[in-house]
Formats: sequence, structure tokens, C-alpha cells
Amino acid sequence: MPAHDVLIIGAGLAGQRAALAAADAGATVAIMSKVHPVRSHSVAAAGGINAALNPEDTWESHAFDTVKGSDYLGDQDAIEIMAREAPEEILHLEHIGVTFHRNEHGQLGTRAFGGASQARTYYVADITGQAILHVLYEQLMKYSNQVDRLEEWFTTSLIQDEDGTCVGCIARDIRSGAMEVFTAKNVILASGGCGQAFKPTTNGLIVTGDGISQAYRIGAPLMDMEMVQYHPTCLVENGFLITEGARGEGAHLLNGDGERFMEKYAPNKLELASRDVVSRAEQTEIDEGRGAGPDGVGIYLDVTVVPKKRTLEALREIVNIGKDFAGVDITREPILIRPGQHYIMGGVRTDADGATPVPGLYAAGEVACVSVHGGNRLGANSLLDTLIFGKRAGTHAAERARAMAMPTPKAAEAKRREDVEEIDAIIARPKTGRRISSIKEELGESMNRHCAVFREEDGLRQGLEIVKHLQEEAKTAYIDDRGTVFNQDVLGAIELGYMLDCAEATVVSAIERKESRGAQFRTDFPERNDDEWLKHINVTTNGGDDPAISYSPVTITKWQPEERKY
Repeated sequence: MPAHDVLIIGAGLAGQRAALAAADAGATVAIMSKVHPVRSHSVAAAGGINAALNPEDTWESHAFDTVKGSDYLGDQDAIEIMAREAPEEILHLEHIGVTFHRNEHGQLGTRAFGGASQARTYYVADITGQAILHVLYEQLMKYSNQVDRLEEWFTTSLIQDEDGTCVGCIARDIRSGAMEVFTAKNVILASGGCGQAFKPTTNGLIVTGDGISQAYRIGAPLMDMEMVQYHPTCLVENGFLITEGARGEGAHLLNGDGERFMEKYAPNKLELASRDVVSRAEQTEIDEGRGAGPDGVGIYLDVTVVPKKRTLEALREIVNIGKDFAGVDITREPILIRPGQHYIMGGVRTDADGATPVPGLYAAGEVACVSVHGGNRLGANSLLDTLIFGKRAGTHAAERARAMAMPTPKAAEAKRREDVEEIDAIIARPKTGRRISSIKEELGESMNRHCAVFREEDGLRQGLEIVKHLQEEAKTAYIDDRGTVFNQDVLGAIELGYMLDCAEATVVSAIERKESRGAQFRTDFPERNDDEWLKHINVTTNGGDDPAISYSPVTITKWQPEERKY
């Protein structure tokens, strides 16, 4: 039974940063991931990372932009921490080898991003997440005597001791099918969001809400799950992300009539308004018959207004994506895009040190809700969130571990046997139900239809009924692979359960919030209502009934809510 001071589940930026921080604090660490760490979804983050590092900028300006971007649902104490600590973290990354872009003077250079009052986004072309992820992994390899890397292990359950403290997990070795108990004084979830519950999504196939659901199932509250970000620029063909860096470099959005329509919706910031504003503007143009391309379902992103040399230098990956997946040379002609699901602002409720209400359980990154993003995340704040709060969670968990004996959970072996039996039952199902992939497809299309850029009561209730129906069908859904070695089929069945948990929490929360704020735009309640809804919505499990709903206050330090304009 492997035992560690800190067990981290998920090896993207949040997980690796947490592992390094915990190791620096003297803890023994295990970092577990269902894929190789450099294949974590953090690798897809393209545009950059925010920090008020330039002398003319201030952390207060960064914090206010984030508060405003959150539509005043973000907790300002946590936002202040993130903005204050950002410059030091950027310099730390640069010193350990991240090759950030430098300007003609040899200084770290920035690009503009949406919702920001200053150009404070530091970047590595359009592969910023990949660049940081590889450097952190190199750093982890220096700690081989202190950090155990458990690559291609799939977590099936969190385990608790008699008083409810989280003391480890059950995990499956994907290469062999073996199931083991992993004991720890503290567990940090860093396993990302749940974008695969939507279709289309910019998220990789591994982003299935594992940690959100696992925490939820042991009693941790989920917060702000209704706040689902739709990114404005995703390929019409397949939902692939076209980085906000394109608009940061000066690209225009055009409707089917060739009109630069953002002048109507955000006359000051235009294409660099916050993501929820731009996505709603695009969807409005499409819904009102001014869309572009076949059937008018898209919008043109015109990168030809950016000098070709600059495009090839700063946007080289999306040049390749355009050619490979849309047959378009973006240096010569506009490319068709539309809003697509991109990010979950909600997640497992934590404090600023990553601690959840479940003792011994922490969360950081997209799996968590601190909440620094509130109703809408600003572009390039996500990488910052993973690093700042990953570091804080790792440090805090290591400090907590110092004063503790290693737990010996009595129920761990029984839970392992239970998980083995559940997997055996999935493998043994007769081929009379639906396929896992069919249920997942219907879930994604339903969430995109009923819980997307625009929402209303009847559609949300239809969506909830579909989720409940799919939860029942998932109980008998069959798989083809009966083996143990790299059985991705059985993992897909487990992931489907995680996604359905997340989808139910999202729709229930969206029904509950009877106002429009940030990414939640209710056409039947089109105005923001601070008197009644300036609060977080929390959901917890409630036996076999609908999730239980409660509320928690939004922390306000300096900035009182005001009308949000761009």
C-alpha cells in the first residue's frame, strides 16, 4: 500500500506546480495521471499568462480587470492573491527555463488579451501551455528521490477514514488492469474540468470531470457550476480552439455581410471585450441571420489584417490548424469560427490555499473553484490560476502533513474490492443496452443545445430530463473490450458517469440562478440582479434525489459591483 505525505491526482500545470511546491516544503509526494504528464490538457493552452509585471502596470489594475471580467461573482480576496503573486511566478518560470517572447529591447514582451486594460499577457508564440508544462516536468525529474511519478494510473475513487477525512484513492494501472490503494495524509485534485460533457468543446478527450465528480461523491460541495465559458473562436468544423492571441494580434470578426459587428456590442474594446460578451455577440449575429459560411452557422475571423510575418511568428500553430483542419490559409483568407465550450469557471469549492470543506482534500486548477473567475474567466488567467493556487495547495498540504501520522484507513481494502467488482460488472454487461459513445454523444449535444451561450427555463428543464434519462441508460451501457491491458473502453464507461454528475450539477445550478451574469445568460431573466443573486450557488449530493442547493456569499474587498461595459 504506497503511502505519501501528499498525493496529487492530475499532472497538468496545477498538479506539477503543486508537486514541486510540496517537495520544496519537504513532503514526500506522488503525482498520478491517467496520461503521461506532458499530454495533460494544459498543453493545449495557447495564448499566454497574465501578470502586471511592466512598471506602468499594477497588480490592482489586473485584479480589477479580473473582478470586472467575473461580472462581480469572483471572490476578491482570492483575486487579489492571484494578481499580487503573478509577477513573481512569471519571473520564476523564466528563470527555470520558460522561453517567453522578448521584444526588440530584449525585455519580456506582452500581447493584448480580452477584458484587460493593459497588455499584460506573456507568451511563447501560441504554445504557452506546452512550453510551461515541459519545463515543469523537467523540474519534476530533478526530484526523482522525493516525487513518485505514477503515469497512466486512473483514479476510480477517493477514500475516507472513519471521520470523513480524505486519506487517499483507489487507482487502476491502465497498463495491466491492477487496482491498488494509495494512502496519503493529503490529496490534491488537479484533474481539470469537464468539457467533454459538451459537444463541441475545445477540451481534449481526457477532460471528463473526474476530480469534480470524485470530490462530489464524497461530500465536497461544487460551486458556480452554471458558469460555463464558451470561447468565441472555435473552428466550425470540429470545435478546435483558435487562440485569443489572434484577436490580441489584431484580427477582426466579421459577419456574413462583411460587417465588423463588435462595434455594436463593445464599442471600446471591440474584439477584445471579455469572452462572454464576444460569444454572445457572435451567437446573436448567427441567430439573427447574419452568420457566415454554409447554412450561416459561423462567423469570419479575419487574420489577414495582421502582417503575415507577425502571424507566422506569433500564431504559427493556428496557421497549421487552419490548413490541416479547415483547408484555409489564414494569412490569405478569413477562417470560419463559432462559439464553443471551453472552460468551467465552477468546480470543487476551495479556499485560497486549495483546501476543500472535506478534511485532507485539496483542489487546484480547473477542477477547483476558488473563485477567481466568477461568472467569466479572462483569457490568460487560467494558466495563472493553475500555477498560483497549485503552488499554494502544495505548500499548505505539505505543512499540514508535518503534524500528522500516516493514516491507516480501515475501509480502504473494502473500497478497492468494491471498485473491482463495479469494473467487472461493467465488463460483463450484455450487449443489449446502448454504447457508451452513443450516450456521450447525446449528452454533449444536449448540453450544447440547452446549456450554452443562451439559456431559458424550458430548455434547461428539458436538458435536465435528458441528463437523468442518460444516467439511467449509462447503468446498462455496454463495452466491447473485455481485457485488462489498456482497456480504454472500461475507463470510458467510468468517465461517462463522471461527466453525467458534472452535467447534472451544471444544469441544476443554471436553473437555480434566475438572472443573467457572466457566462449565464438567461433569456427569460436577461438582467443581472445583484439584490438577489450576488452569491455563489453550491450543490452537494443528496442521496438519490436532485442535488441539494445552498448559497455562500461573494467576498468583496475593494470593488463594489457596477455596470459592466466594454
